[in-house]
Amino acid sequence: MPSYRDPKNPPEWVGMDVYGAAVCFNTVEAGKQNLPKPETWKDLTKPVYKGKIVMPNPASSGTGYLDVAGWLQMWGEADAWKFMDALHENVAHYTHSGSKPCREAGAGEFPVGVSFEYRAVTTKKSVAPIDIVFPTEGLGWDLEASGIMKATKKVEAARKVMDWLASPDAMVLFSKNFAVLAIPGIAKPLDFVPADYEKRLVKNDFAWSAKNRDRILAEWTKRYDSKSEPK
Repeated sequence: MPSYRDPKNPPEWVGMDVYGAAVCFNTVEAGKQNLPKPETWKDLTKPVYKGKIVMPNPASSGTGYLDVAGWLQMWGEADAWKFMDALHENVAHYTHSGSKPCREAGAGEFPVGVSFEYRAVTTKKSVAPIDIVFPTEGLGWDLEASGIMKATKKVEAARKVMDWLASPDAMVLFSKNFAVLAIPGIAKPLDFVPADYEKRLVKNDFAWSAKNRDRILAEWTKRYDSKSEPK
């Protein structure tokens, strides 16, 4: 699909599958602490969640960056930074892993973990007492993709791999773990992922996201890095 490949013709890269934002909410810990289940991103800025939230650092986690880039594109820079300022007040710490917030929520270390849907689903399937929240404003996302490095000395072998990665056979394998695939008509419903998941994804300009990444991370680090875990 055009939205899941490089716009150049021929493309320099092609997509495989999409992974996007999700919130892991520990229902047992929430019950103990009398916390309501959040439904939106803005809900996470309410005072009741102060010190109850963990999320990934976008400078060291692709999941963290897809969150931040999603908010900036969805709300515009001024409103998105205001949101992140308010969210920061409630964050206990920023992790250097996109999976860790959900693992921490699943283990009951914190009630709320901002993560991504694949980790959320695997955590829930491990019988952790979590609900998976897909905030209603929209979901930041990223794309797993493949391309051939110009410097490769094994072009023919690389082409064979690329030809397979862009095939329906490969997509069938990806469909076991991902609800949105680059080739239409192959994805199938996944447990705990809403049927309209793809429609919930924000409009994502990869060129803008890449071009502005250093600037965005510098601003984020200046504002919020004081709560990051040690590396």
